[in-house]
Amino acid sequence: MDFAFDARTEELRHRLLAFMDEYVHPAERTAHEQRAALASPWDTPAVVEELKAEARRQGLWNLFLPDSEYGAGLTNLQYAPLAEITGRSPQLAPTALNCAAPDTGNMEVLAQFGDAAQKKQWLEPLLAGEIRSAFAMTEPEVASSDATNIETRIERDGDSYVINGRKWYISGAMNPLCRIFIVMGKTDPNGADIRRQQSMILVPRDAPGLTVTRAMQVYGYEDHYHGGHAEVVFDGVRVPAGNLIGEEGGGFGIAQARLGPGRIHHCMRLIGMAERAIELMCRRAVGRTAFGKPLAQQGVVQEWIADARVAVEQLRLLVLKTAWLMDTVGNKGAHTEIQAIKIATPRTVVDILDKAVQLHGAGGVSQDFPLAELWAAARTLRLADGPDEVHQRSLARREIKQYL
Repeated sequence: MDFAFDARTEELRHRLLAFMDEYVHPAERTAHEQRAALASPWDTPAVVEELKAEARRQGLWNLFLPDSEYGAGLTNLQYAPLAEITGRSPQLAPTALNCAAPDTGNMEVLAQFGDAAQKKQWLEPLLAGEIRSAFAMTEPEVASSDATNIETRIERDGDSYVINGRKWYISGAMNPLCRIFIVMGKTDPNGADIRRQQSMILVPRDAPGLTVTRAMQVYGYEDHYHGGHAEVVFDGVRVPAGNLIGEEGGGFGIAQARLGPGRIHHCMRLIGMAERAIELMCRRAVGRTAFGKPLAQQGVVQEWIADARVAVEQLRLLVLKTAWLMDTVGNKGAHTEIQAIKIATPRTVVDILDKAVQLHGAGGVSQDFPLAELWAAARTLRLADGPDEVHQRSLARREIKQYL
């Protein structure tokens, strides 16, 4: 395993770092001020559109897509350090580069499983950053960590499908630019194979019967930058049969294909969030005095910073190994490592952010620093894309199986 950056990765890293320093970080306060002045908190601040235009001009666009027909054609190993850089400003940078979830996963689904008409109508405007999208899977009435529990119905009726169900924490759905939902539901609820009961279907935001009822809070935040996390009701929503993605019963397989890259992208960005926390800790430690000496000279603070550095270096190597395996043996071959990073990365980064909050005192829980919002995002990722316990259960089974 050689994790040295190749020439293309190194060149993109330098360009992206310069873009972050020159455009993204200075825009953080501007975006906050502009959002406060908007008629709706879900509208997009003007500076975000300016960042998108500049990123596209500089060729820093759709870097996440490995298919060169649609994106930059980078491998997972090449994209990993770039995603880490965007994680230093997760509210702005991924969106600026058109590399923000859930659009990334939805674009991957359409690129891999969509037909020509679906790609023309929905993938192309998503690739251009003209619209946003949402992925509707989680439901309030069942334990959605087990996707076989999903109760939303997708029933064939002539040349249409009719969708009925209730979803929540549907990321991006509050954004006015969200024009399309990828909805997971059951087309064959009584099928013998519980992993062939589900299907995925495209539902336009303006389809009659689709109602976005409210924005769900996450640790008190409404996550305006990413279009919120909405509760959505599908009440007799009728769409053409051609909106089905792939085949009936293929939803579970599509979900697994979507979540593999999604999980590693989250972990890459989390490492960038941890690096931002370490930087803020160090700046705070050298700039504040308590009990007669700088915080940087306090033993406990030194331990926090040292432990954070060790943890980040360990996580980065594990994420890079996972990316390398995904490139060389595929997602199935990297199954154990994908689960390992999904368990270890959010948990560890939450701890690093918690220490950074503690070091900042009252400032750490305020809006004057990004730490509280970063903490909430990282903590939420211990639930998103499968909670820790699901990955631990699966990983442990694979380990034990070797001895049976």
